[in-house]
Amino acid sequence: MSEEAIMSEIISAIKGFDTDAAVEAAKKSLEAGMDPVKVIEEGISKALRDVGDRFERGELFLVQLAAAAEAAMQAIKVLEPELMARKVERKVVGKVVIGTVAGDIHSIGKNLVATLLTAAGFDVYNLGEDVPVETFIQKAKEVGADVIAASALLTATREVQRDLAEAIRREGLDVLYIVGGAAVTPEWAEEIGALYAADASSAVKLLTEKLSGRGG
Repeated sequence: MSEEAIMSEIISAIKGFDTDAAVEAAKKSLEAGMDPVKVIEEGISKALRDVGDRFERGELFLVQLAAAAEAAMQAIKVLEPELMARKVERKVVGKVVIGTVAGDIHSIGKNLVATLLTAAGFDVYNLGEDVPVETFIQKAKEVGADVIAASALLTATREVQRDLAEAIRREGLDVLYIVGGAAVTPEWAEEIGALYAADASSAVKLLTEKLSGRGG
């Protein structure tokens, strides 16, 4: 079976809310020796973006969005061992505190970023969803974080990213602050003084470059 056909199977399974089919397609991708990062970015993430767009347009219900998310996460679990196995000998690139901001309970995009950062050699502290500003700050201080990463799906909760930016400055934390999520744009990130990544792989690339530049 060609890589293109396997990728198509993964996308169809997630868009069809079929967890079993998504898991089977993920297994096929490993058997075919496909790059798990590519499978996540060009298959799973692509399918999720399409489902998310359809939900925003009112074409899908919340239960369908959740079913697609579950299919995606189970497929990623299949890929995770191979992601970790492909890591170069572990040298910690940096410590990342990541979460979805208060008032927002989406997790898929944030978890994709956390997974790929871990695979790239970062120590990742995933705080989960609906995380208050104070929790980000406390955890960053506790672990000596190099990066705080905050995700927001909704325009309303995006304002919490600004509150977090202000708290980081107020506390004098020497961290990189990066934001992402469906509600976030490069212009918004610039406005609040944060870095921006459009997807998981670009977040990994950007943070790796920035921390290398800092000698971190």
